[in-house]
Amino acid sequence: MENKKRALGMGLEQLFNSENLDVESIEKRIYETASNEEIVELNIVELRPNPYQPRKVFNDEALKELAESIKEHGVIQPIIVKKSIKGYEIVAGERRVRACKMIGLEKIPAIIRPFTDEQMMEIALLENLQRENLNAIEEAHAYKSLLEKLNITQEELSKKVGKSRSHVTNIIGLLRLPKAVQDMVANETISMGHARVLSKLEDDNKIIELANKIVEKNLSVRDIEKMAEDNNIERKIKINRRRTEENSEYKYIEELLREKLDTKVRIKDKKIEISFNNTADLNRILEIIDVKE
Repeated sequence: MENKKRALGMGLEQLFNSENLDVESIEKRIYETASNEEIVELNIVELRPNPYQPRKVFNDEALKELAESIKEHGVIQPIIVKKSIKGYEIVAGERRVRACKMIGLEKIPAIIRPFTDEQMMEIALLENLQRENLNAIEEAHAYKSLLEKLNITQEELSKKVGKSRSHVTNIIGLLRLPKAVQDMVANETISMGHARVLSKLEDDNKIIELANKIVEKNLSVRDIEKMAEDNNIERKIKINRRRTEENSEYKYIEELLREKLDTKVRIKDKKIEISFNNTADLNRILEIIDVKE
């Protein structure tokens, strides 16, 4: 048993040190290497959320569907926990725990592992990013915490979470926005495209004013870029607005695709060109457009 535990520990270290982390692989590795004796029934009242859990709001409808599935089939895969001073911290599986509470279950199968705080933080972020997307502001705060706690660069972080460097940079840039505008982004009152333009401006009052105009007048991203330029609004970061006049009839489609895919998109000669940085970035784009490898 001791040899098995040592092998498991080495495997986890290798997984966490890899460039691209996949929470499914981590959980599968733990689940497949755990003996029957290591899967225990824990009282749900003894469990508390991962302190690094970035998600503050859980989708009630999705939880109800999961609860119904558990009611019919039981908890198919144990949750993963870490022993704490009092009770246990949930490393992975908080949605399963919440769903079990909804249907009145008192116990849940679990595997106990001695994760470090850094590993718990990474898993909490990954579970949400890869299974049920955080809103943009939650994602930004999670990225910021990882950068600070793990002392890594944005480039290293982008590889770990399988996102493009530009995506990570743009998301973190949203934290420059005034709190009122961040709330509008979180609630999807304004789009990520709008938010990226606003995050590059300096004057908070002007940012709030423009955000309200977006909602009131249903302004496009191009409208906001043009307003920011025409009014010579002071910028934290220069806004690079594409000025190519060719293919003007398709420009709005390029903008829609750029916003959806978070990468450069060009339409020319009846062809759509989609740029990507690396394999992980390509896989991210394929997932968005629902293309299976």
